[in-house]
Amino acid sequence: MSMNPFFALAPFVVIAGTAVAVMLGIALKRNFGPAFAMAACGIIASLLTLRMPWRDSPIQAGLLIWLDDYALFYMALLLSAGLAVLGLCYDYFKDREGQHEELPLLLLTALLGALVLVGSSHFASFFIGLELLGISLFALIGYPLNQARSLEAALKYLILSGMSSAFLLMGMALIYAQCGELYFSGIGRYIAGQQDINVTVLSGTLLIVAGLAFKLSLAPFHWWTPDVYEGAPAPITAFIATVSKSAVFVLLLRYFISSGSYSYAPLLNVFSVIAGLSIVGGNLLALLQNNVKRLLAYSSIAHMGYLLVALIAGGSIVVETFAFYLPAYCMTTIGAFGVVSVLSTAQTEADDMACYRGLFWRRPWLAATFTLMLLSLAGIPLTVGFIGKFYILTGASGSRLWGLLLAVIIGSGLGLYYYLRIVVAMSMHGETTATVKPFGRDRASTAILAVLTLLVVWLGVYPSLLMNVIHSITYVIE
Repeated sequence: MSMNPFFALAPFVVIAGTAVAVMLGIALKRNFGPAFAMAACGIIASLLTLRMPWRDSPIQAGLLIWLDDYALFYMALLLSAGLAVLGLCYDYFKDREGQHEELPLLLLTALLGALVLVGSSHFASFFIGLELLGISLFALIGYPLNQARSLEAALKYLILSGMSSAFLLMGMALIYAQCGELYFSGIGRYIAGQQDINVTVLSGTLLIVAGLAFKLSLAPFHWWTPDVYEGAPAPITAFIATVSKSAVFVLLLRYFISSGSYSYAPLLNVFSVIAGLSIVGGNLLALLQNNVKRLLAYSSIAHMGYLLVALIAGGSIVVETFAFYLPAYCMTTIGAFGVVSVLSTAQTEADDMACYRGLFWRRPWLAATFTLMLLSLAGIPLTVGFIGKFYILTGASGSRLWGLLLAVIIGSGLGLYYYLRIVVAMSMHGETTATVKPFGRDRASTAILAVLTLLVVWLGVYPSLLMNVIHSITYVIE
């Protein structure tokens, strides 16, 4: 607690400073490579500065940010995921027409918003972080100005994001009007002092949940997801699916534990309905898709439902479940969209199932990587996704959530079917109209996919490496 708050905020300051430096560099001279290199150096430097607050955590960094091991662990995860997406963006955009130097700047501001969300302990930082992330994502989704579907996806995201922000602000206003508190812990003290359920606080919390459910694409707030996933560039879709959703889920868990919202049984019942709809609906709709990006969009809806089951289960295992499942989900999802990104060309996006026909015979390494990522998303043993799914099933059975446990099992079975559809397509012989880029053109993406492949297998076979880190942070938020 003795560390100067300025040094505790070093990871935020470095990312913000890098964004300013990139902006000034663009103003002086437009150059695609140096802009990306500067952004990558800034993210790596921010990762290195995490050691400063980690030694003395927990730290109240200013009035709005609480940095404990829980926050710092997820900040490291988000920065690592952001770095991977930046590498994918470099290879994806380097051969496309137009000027793309602003892209790393937008990624940095989105990443800054995600970091603020993870460390939030107050409604002000909660909303600032969420809006900084959301506005940056709107620009990133519509970044290819020559593609009509990208602009359509960005417009849909902007309108619905504005609606979700209205829900959030109204919920915060109701809670503040009743509790007189904006700090999560202050709200928790107020709820703990009440004998009965306070209808105003419950209504405000439900509105906040509705606003965050949009950001997480949980049913029935998920309708924007397939259109945005399809319209956005493949690396940006990976960023939305991993960094954005992980940051919001981490915030949701902290708010629920800190504010004592677990004591509201009606709220958990609402969550149970949302989780069931997301798991069953997401997997069923994915069965109907021939577009790989839309299929992965519905898959992500189901995965957010799985995580919501862990949140409902609560107990001592919920923090551990989140801390394992989110890194596993980020690795596999970035890997899957990374393959889509590598196969995409300046003329076409590799999102149709036909693009993957015979991929095992054309690009065997890419096909093997994609297969591994899909099997991990399905929760097949010897992958990191299996350990994550095991945590979900353990939490649900330990809390006797039999209905949700059945939904997870059925959803996993459905998921395996549509993931294997892609694997079968990749193994089939036949002609394809897809344009194949020469091997070796995407060096950064190839290196990122190689690292992700190694991690997915290594942590699936030897998960204790990550578990030892997780056990050191579990006590902080319990």
